[in-house]
Amino acid sequence: MSDNSEKILVRYYSDVLEETTVETLWTEIIDIQKGLYKIDNIPFYGPDFSCGDIVFAEYDEDEEYITYRNVVEYSGNSTIQIIVLDEDIDVMQLRNEFKNLGCESEGMGNKYFVMEIPNHLNYSEIFKKLNALEVIEKISFAEPNISQKHSSEK
Repeated sequence: MSDNSEKILVRYYSDVLEETTVETLWTEIIDIQKGLYKIDNIPFYGPDFSCGDIVFAEYDEDEEYITYRNVVEYSGNSTIQIIVLDEDIDVMQLRNEFKNLGCESEGMGNKYFVMEIPNHLNYSEIFKKLNALEVIEKISFAEPNISQKHSSEK
């Protein structure tokens, strides 16, 4: 990471884990004096923001870390969580299929990954692919943070 990067701590309830979780995320420092940071990686478990969003964070004495407080500006990007149900699916191949549609992803293990849908992409084709895979029980997916634009494109 560059000198203009900072990790921040995010504590939130995760529907995936069904518990409060802590995640640290890389950010780009926008204005350290004002506590403004741009999220620079895809959140794993479903906070109310996505990669590219600008958030306010400040040092928390209890956490002993720079800690997320709220979103200042949404990027319009969306975050999708995908659990692979079919043992025969090559997860990296599936991630590459979505990458070819313009979606970056980050994986955890060989059954779970999160995917970013950039604001400029039309979600329709991506949603159809996700839905088709879910209908035949190859995957299950959730949309923990979907922009209004992407929601309207389903």
